[in-house]
Amino acid sequence: MKEMNRRELGLALSAFAALGDFSAEAQSEGLTEDGPRLVHSALFPFDKLPVKTSSSGMESRAVLRGTLATGEYLEVHETLLPAGQMPHPPHRHTHSEVLLIREGELEVDSDGRRGIVTPGSVIFTASGVLHSLKNVGEGPATYFVVAVGIQKAIT
Repeated sequence: MKEMNRRELGLALSAFAALGDFSAEAQSEGLTEDGPRLVHSALFPFDKLPVKTSSSGMESRAVLRGTLATGEYLEVHETLLPAGQMPHPPHRHTHSEVLLIREGELEVDSDGRRGIVTPGSVIFTASGVLHSLKNVGEGPATYFVVAVGIQKAIT
């Protein structure tokens, strides 16, 4: 690899500094009752996402949450679910969800219909629908959740 001259080094450092503007803190402008207003584009490197681990071994990485400039609430997170585990009991909520399956084999129960999904599959859960998820594979399952709409549980 060739050595950089001062000009090239300055340009590279400027580019790295500009990447800082894509951080989670830079995405918001003002607060709403549902969190920050998401009005700027942002990048979220996977290895920089904070990880929360539950007693069951489930890991969750929060990506973003807030209100879009168009008014919709948006929340995105990634989950690693150990074999045999469920992230939570069957439930309903007011928001809609899209799950993007990265790894593993998951059993989905949505409004009484049951099926198995594998990597590359997508699950859509409409608002108000009773649903659950269980890792039925031999290894961990990972998936991204994209939630859109009002964030309230339905009891």
